Amino acid sequence: MSETPPNTLQYRFDGPEDAPVLILGPSLGTTWHMWDRQVPELAKQWRVFRFDLPGHGGAPAYPAASVAELTARLLATLDGLGVQRFGYAGCALGGAVGVELALRHPERLASLVLIAASPRFGTADEFRQRGVIVRTNGLDPIARTAPDRWFTSGFAAAQPAITDWAVQMVRTTDPGCYIAACEALATFDVRPELGRVGVPTLVLVGSEDQVTGPAEARTLVAGIPDARLAVVPGASHLVPVEQPAAVTDLLVTHFSTAWQPLVDPGTGQIAITTVPVKPVLATVPPQAAPIAPIAEIAPAAEQPHAVGRTDPYDAGIKVRREVLGDAHVDRALAQADEFSGDFQEFITRYAWGEVWNRPGLDRRTRSCITLTALVAGGHLDELAFHTRAALRNGLTPAEIKEVLLHAAVYCGVPAANSAFKVAQEVIREETTPQE
Repeated sequence: MSETPPNTLQYRFDGPEDAPVLILGPSLGTTWHMWDRQVPELAKQWRVFRFDLPGHGGAPAYPAASVAELTARLLATLDGLGVQRFGYAGCALGGAVGVELALRHPERLASLVLIAASPRFGTADEFRQRGVIVRTNGLDPIARTAPDRWFTSGFAAAQPAITDWAVQMVRTTDPGCYIAACEALATFDVRPELGRVGVPTLVLVGSEDQVTGPAEARTLVAGIPDARLAVVPGASHLVPVEQPAAVTDLLVTHFSTAWQPLVDPGTGQIAITTVPVKPVLATVPPQAAPIAPIAEIAPAAEQPHAVGRTDPYDAGIKVRREVLGDAHVDRALAQADEFSGDFQEFITRYAWGEVWNRPGLDRRTRSCITLTALVAGGHLDELAFHTRAALRNGLTPAEIKEVLLHAAVYCGVPAANSAFKVAQEVIREETTPQE
């Protein structure tokens, strides 16, 4: 166990102190206990390191809003312990951390297993919607439906104690950290980069997983050069919990036979790390050939020097999607034609790339101002989708109500009356949990 400062993670070790380190990363809403039934076997050969996500399992509630930030905290924790090189297996969000390690820190990673993972988890709108539900209703609706997402119906019915454990695990998670993790998944998309993953990879998925199932697993295998697929029958999303023996066997086999030594890119020789690493197993065959570079990057074409300010369009489309959601922006752009296209470009570049992207006000404050201005102007269509945006930007229904009450004083009661009707319907749609 550990005491945890803000830039690190809560962790525990199991297994021999002189063994190679094997890290097990958890899924959103779970704790390191999701790996309990793998540890006894794995700890015979490896020094098993497990960690909790922020606000999960009693870990301090320091939210991390991106996969890159979670990965940085993991590496800071390992640096403090003197762990330089390791194998890594991660489930779902834990798998996203594994891909981030392989892409940004390949020198640290000896072997990789991605479980119930995807290069992109659903859509950004879906995860931001989940954040709105948690912000409004707490974690209870998410907790009650967790067994349906995580387990097959037969397993859930036959294992009521594990089902109850799953519900309680989510229910006791810090809501703010859960929302931040949803935001991390909303912005995670490494589909164009999979070809740069250069570590031996096993992609493992439950055959009945309806969250990140075999289709997503095959996308990973198709994109990662040195990847193999294992589909576990009779398992849903939390495969290590539902089929522990099968997952344990697959982990042992993969990490015993696919542990890549660190290669010095200058000499092609195995590099000596600052922390001694015990050889994996006598039975592991040596690498037959030098390991190729992780990626060959073509030299970039020389670009003319920019004159004046950077074009804000790219920043604008990013902010516009984050605030309004992909579905809304996709519809607006799809409907643009020769007549309206310039206007769409105009508002993306100047409203979203310039004004909404200024650092002087946070997005919550900008949403409050926008709602008030739309009430004053009677722009009810715009009010509807900016109410959705306000929820995504972190305003609660109670705070939106206060904005509209304030607007009633300064913009007029009839205008506020119409606004309340629009906002009430939007809030009902956005904050009602999906059973």
